Amino acid sequence: MRIVAPWVGTRLRTAPFSALALFVLVAVTAFLCAAFPRAVDAYEGEGLRHELTTAAPDQSGFRIAAPPQAPYDPDDPELRASAGPEKLAERHLRIVRTLPDPLRTDPRESAYGVRGQRPGKGSAPGLTELDGGPPAFTLATRSGLAEHTTVRSGRLPKAPPPDRVDPSAAAATDAVVTTATAKALNIKVGTVVQVPRDGADPLAVTVTGIVDPVRPQGAYWSVQPVLRTPSFLYTEGPPPEPYWHGALLLPPEAAPALLSLPQEAEPYWDIAVDPRGLGVGDLDAAGRAVSAVESGPVLSELRSAISPELQVITGLGTVLEEYGELRGAIAPVVSVAAFGVGGVIGVVLLTAGGLAASRRASELALLRARGGSLPGIVGRLGAETAVPAVPGALAGGALALVVVDGGRLWPAVLAVVLVAVVACGALPVRAALEHRRPRPGGGRDDVVAARPSRRRTVAELTLLALAVAAVVTVRRRGTGDGADQGVDQLVSAAPVLLGVAAALVLVRLYPLPLRLAALPVARRRGAIGFLALARAGRSPATTVLPLVALVLALTTAAFGGSVLAGVEAARDRAALISVGSDARIDAAGALPERLADTVRKLPGVKGVVEVHRETDLSLRDGDDAEGVTLLAADAEAYARLARSTDLGGFPTGALRAKGSGPLPAIVSPRVAERLGDGARTIGSLSAPLTVEVAAVRERTPALSDGDFVLVDAAALTGPRAPTTLLIGGASVAGEKLRAAVRDTGGADGARVALRSVERDAFAESPVQTGAERVYTVAALAAAGYAALALLLALVRAAPERVALLARLRTMGLTRSQGRRLLVLENLPGSLLAGTGGVLVGWIVILVLSPGIDLARLAQASGGTAVSRVPVELTTDLWSLLLPGAGVVLLAAGVAAAQAWVTTRRSSTTELRVGDTR
Repeated sequence: MRIVAPWVGTRLRTAPFSALALFVLVAVTAFLCAAFPRAVDAYEGEGLRHELTTAAPDQSGFRIAAPPQAPYDPDDPELRASAGPEKLAERHLRIVRTLPDPLRTDPRESAYGVRGQRPGKGSAPGLTELDGGPPAFTLATRSGLAEHTTVRSGRLPKAPPPDRVDPSAAAATDAVVTTATAKALNIKVGTVVQVPRDGADPLAVTVTGIVDPVRPQGAYWSVQPVLRTPSFLYTEGPPPEPYWHGALLLPPEAAPALLSLPQEAEPYWDIAVDPRGLGVGDLDAAGRAVSAVESGPVLSELRSAISPELQVITGLGTVLEEYGELRGAIAPVVSVAAFGVGGVIGVVLLTAGGLAASRRASELALLRARGGSLPGIVGRLGAETAVPAVPGALAGGALALVVVDGGRLWPAVLAVVLVAVVACGALPVRAALEHRRPRPGGGRDDVVAARPSRRRTVAELTLLALAVAAVVTVRRRGTGDGADQGVDQLVSAAPVLLGVAAALVLVRLYPLPLRLAALPVARRRGAIGFLALARAGRSPATTVLPLVALVLALTTAAFGGSVLAGVEAARDRAALISVGSDARIDAAGALPERLADTVRKLPGVKGVVEVHRETDLSLRDGDDAEGVTLLAADAEAYARLARSTDLGGFPTGALRAKGSGPLPAIVSPRVAERLGDGARTIGSLSAPLTVEVAAVRERTPALSDGDFVLVDAAALTGPRAPTTLLIGGASVAGEKLRAAVRDTGGADGARVALRSVERDAFAESPVQTGAERVYTVAALAAAGYAALALLLALVRAAPERVALLARLRTMGLTRSQGRRLLVLENLPGSLLAGTGGVLVGWIVILVLSPGIDLARLAQASGGTAVSRVPVELTTDLWSLLLPGAGVVLLAAGVAAAQAWVTTRRSSTTELRVGDTR
């Protein structure tokens, strides 16, 4: 033990910058590796909470009711007791406490009370009556009414005296209605609504106040929307006729008065689930909890405690299931990025250890020659590496825990431990493999002369077989199949396996182009080119790992960029199909005459195409069940728009009528089948059109979906006012378009749509945006580690290059020749890495594209908008070419800077007797 400490201390004192660099490398790596799983957990948890928050309130909570047992008896003492406020509150507390973890109740949005099971007719002077008769009312008591309302006029209802709540006697009670109900049904403060009862006088409900809901979109008001907003009901007899359906909100103490109504009142509990405490780790447990409440042991317990007729209605299980499908569809795509960056990080750490072992090869060989034991050397190297590496890993992991909040702890801890183990073990393991037995120095160990061992050949063939199996699996199954069973590790590792296999193939082929390039250079008079190629061929075999790291990093960056480009391209195309241009103004009827001219003058507008649209066009073939839309537009302007947007482009002359014959028409495929060849008369009897199919197109800018007939507006007779404006100009502002609609008097029914807004709407879930951020960081991290791998290789070779340059300068080599030599020496390796990385990245994208499912990443809901366009990997030239070019330029720049510094230093320190560099 007395020997280990001096070794470690001495090494740290003699090479402090190396220790500091290792500390920084391990800290940054540990931060990225620990932050990745926490970031994934964070956005997945945010996505779960987003789904629960945006789901319909009647789907994201529990609707619990206790219908009375048949036959219904309003005088049943047990029923009357269960309707009392105290009993309802007691049972509400019991339900809340019975909910299993991790479900938690949101007390602010939960409520309970008594309500009629069916709406009943009510009458009062001045109530609005529709064709279906007088309005119907749902009478209900609701807890917390004072906290969830703002009194607009009148007052809140008061509790009736005890002698006025006897169900068998005439009774009266107070109630309030919402502003929307009062406006629709013409209810005022003081209106007395008479609600009929069987065998007794009507229940007189006096409206004492009109209230505005607080948080009207919350679960308190939206679980039963009629409590907030009246709706239409329809009579049974033909024809069905509408009548109003509203709600009268009674005080909790008036619940017994509802028991005498023929609608058979029932106690109810609306339990809102609080999503704020839920994370992605709670998804499975939440699903089991919902099942237990809906039809499991929790329901049995509640029925035993409250009522054997207790019913639980919820859509929470469906919401959780749909989110699980979304997460399961996106997780395999994200895992590809995880494997890619993880592979790059692992190779770079191994590269750092391997280069350190190569730099100290003579030192370790001397120790072995002087009797040093292999375990002793390995132990000292491990201790020496652990001193900066372990604190660096701890610092990076701690920083990740602080910066990224909301994820589980154990994946981050495991990632930090793995980084520390790899960082501490790379140098000792490499040294142990290289110095298993003492050996004399001086032999060549470069990429040209080195001969791979049998073990390395077997390992490379095994890796190649795994890469082929991964590619076959991806192309046959894809990332979307079997997503509900978890992430397929082989599928996710396919890009990494392909990148590593391709890098090893490049290493095998590397000597061949060097030899071929050296043949013509050797015949030239100058020595710089020959020396550069000779030096490139004599580079140590340890440069294999940096080359693998570079190719793998460039492949990962290219793949990540292709994922982002594919998603963005699919969203942009889907938004273009939905809008038809950069912006669109639609109306059910005719748009104002001055609107088109006004829009043309707005800033950013490059063109406006006016389109007349008529729905339900009759083709007069006896099959008008499927609607066909007639589109009429200026032939030249519309043809130009269709070609520029690539939405069913056609020549301008295709719509031009020739003489007095039928109108040329561009139609959808199904319309073409129905019309057949030749001229056909279509349309109504009052406005017939004789058309002939001129071209068939699957889609057109003016109609995002459905069948259509497109004709030239100039050839039509009669007034054909535009109903749609298709506006070109990516910078046009939506507010200015809406203001133009208002100013020209077309505000009623006109809809303004922007392509940019439609595109942004596809990123509707935090799971999508989080996954995109992960891929962006993955691409940037891969590019950064590529630069780091290159710098490590250059730094490792720096002492040898400096010594060579010093020797050559004593032989008459000029400064400019020395700079050219160092730059040219770096070119073969950097060109191989850059070109190979670009080529391998392009091949990976091409090979794996059919199996990578990006549909749910493009649109979380899996709607029809994105399904109309292909969502596939798209080669992004920036992410494909820029990192590769950066590798070459960085290598040339570092070599040039190194040469500039070296040629200005004295060469005496580099020319030492016995130096083998």
